[in-house]
Amino acid sequence: MRCPFCSHDETQVVETRESDEGDVIRRRRRCLACEKRFTTYERSEIAMPAVVKKDGARVEFDPAKVRASMMLALRKRPVSVEQVDAALERIQDKLLASGARELPSTRLGELVMRELKRIDKVAYVRFASVYREFEDVDAFRQLIRDI
Repeated sequence: MRCPFCSHDETQVVETRESDEGDVIRRRRRCLACEKRFTTYERSEIAMPAVVKKDGARVEFDPAKVRASMMLALRKRPVSVEQVDAALERIQDKLLASGARELPSTRLGELVMRELKRIDKVAYVRFASVYREFEDVDAFRQLIRDI
C-alpha cells in the first residue's frame, strides 16, 4: 500500500478490524518512511447491473447520477444526508440482490420513487412528476391521492 502522504511503497499494518456486519475490513497503517498513519478499507467489489435506457443504450450504473436525481427532488426539503445515503444504499442492495446483469431504467426509477416516498412525500411527488411524464393534471392528481 502506497503512503498517501509521501508516496513511499512500504507500509505496516498496525491494527485490523472487521465491521459489525462483516462486510468491511478497516486497517490502520503506518508508513515506514514518514511514520504517518492512515486508514484503509477493504470491501468486496461486486459488479452492479448495467442500466438499459429507453432508447436501448446500455450505461454503467452510476450512484452519483441517482444521488443527483434524488437531491434535486429533495431540494429545500428537511432530509438529512444520512437519510439520502441510506436510501441510496438500499437501492444498491436491491440491485445487487437481484443478481441481474442488466435492468431497465424504468425499474431503477421505480426503486428511486419507492425510497423517496419513504423519506419525503413532497420529493416523491416532484420526482414522479418528472419521471412519469404526466400528460394531464388528472393523472398528477391521482398520484397525489394515492399517497
